[in-house]
Amino acid sequence: MTRFFITRPIFASVLSIIIVLSGLAAAFKLPIAQYPQIAPPTVIITASYPGASAETLSKTVAAPIEEQLSGVENLLYFNSSSDSSGTLTITATFDIGTNVDQATFNVSNRVNIALPRLPEDVRRTGVVVQKRSNDILLVVMLISSKKEHDRLFLSNYATLNVLDEFKRTKGVGDVTIFGGQDYSMRIWLRPDRMAQLGVSTSDISAAISAQNAQYAAGKIGAEPAPPSQQLSFTVTAKGRLIDPEEFGNIIVRAQGPNGVLRLKDVARIELGAQSYNVASALNGQPGVALPIFLQSGANALETAEAIKAKVNELKLKFPEGMDYNIPYDTSDFVKATIKEVFHTFGEALVLVVLVVFLFLQSWRATLIPMIAVPISIIGTFAGLYLFGFSINLLTLLALVTLILKTYVEWQASRDAANQEKEVTA
Repeated sequence: MTRFFITRPIFASVLSIIIVLSGLAAAFKLPIAQYPQIAPPTVIITASYPGASAETLSKTVAAPIEEQLSGVENLLYFNSSSDSSGTLTITATFDIGTNVDQATFNVSNRVNIALPRLPEDVRRTGVVVQKRSNDILLVVMLISSKKEHDRLFLSNYATLNVLDEFKRTKGVGDVTIFGGQDYSMRIWLRPDRMAQLGVSTSDISAAISAQNAQYAAGKIGAEPAPPSQQLSFTVTAKGRLIDPEEFGNIIVRAQGPNGVLRLKDVARIELGAQSYNVASALNGQPGVALPIFLQSGANALETAEAIKAKVNELKLKFPEGMDYNIPYDTSDFVKATIKEVFHTFGEALVLVVLVVFLFLQSWRATLIPMIAVPISIIGTFAGLYLFGFSINLLTLLALVTLILKTYVEWQASRDAANQEKEVTA
């Protein structure tokens, strides 16, 4: 085989050029990640039932959905978790190689079948089905550097101004908020006053639902109308309530000689957070964490750089006293590994050249490994692309091993050439 290429130098040169070009083209197209995609694809189902316990979620929400998931194609298993905050998360895991988009579509269809059996509050808030990897690319932390802003303000600022910007970034699969606290109207009931006035929690809930709603009031003077009617206008009614005073004026009971009973008579109302179950901080400073999940097959380095560029752009609009930090970034490990690969490659190439030239004393013999070693290394990326691999810690480790193996082989060939030279002498 060696003689075949030696006697055909033009063919060997053209083949080497093709290997180098294909390797360079594949290197720019290969996805870059910390670890290879060996984990099976997963689909996440999220539902919210405010005020429900974990047991209630398991019986009324998780059970109907799990019954429908049993027949999904290529489904390996699923597991569900519910907590006292009223959040249910079901993770459906599929066979390796399953099209995750098709799996998401199949799961969504099954969830739609179970929707009529779910509680009204769950249907109103919605059941979210999304494809997502459980591997976090990096975490962006929004903090109050001078403690001027509390966690509630930071969470809502992230939801309104940062979350959607990150989700629109190329390569991002999903973004969530750890320690998120959405603004919510908190109504703290007074059981003693309720018992004295004969009011139950269901009475209060019904009053709030009826009076805190958006209604279409219709039109005045709409057709069909008498000929004398010349004006027609839409009736604008007050919609949802927006501040604690308006909620306090909700009428709970208005009958009999006792007069009108308002919500503020039996409860304390304030604007606070929807949930206080999770709290996040960085070095003692209050903050909210935004974990970035990488999209399947995306370039980790490009996505991480795009996220950092985006957050630097958004920082220009941050309120005074607000800053960000990135306490967790997996792309740093990939960068360090790539740097070590180039470092090892350079060392091996220099050592091969020095050893060959010092022992063979021939520039022609030295030029051969100088050309052959880079061609073999660059051509490796074409093989990675053909077999569906990505540039990750394992493939880069294999590449380093290949470089060291190449160096050892050249050293062995140098020893053999030395021995042959001594025998000839």
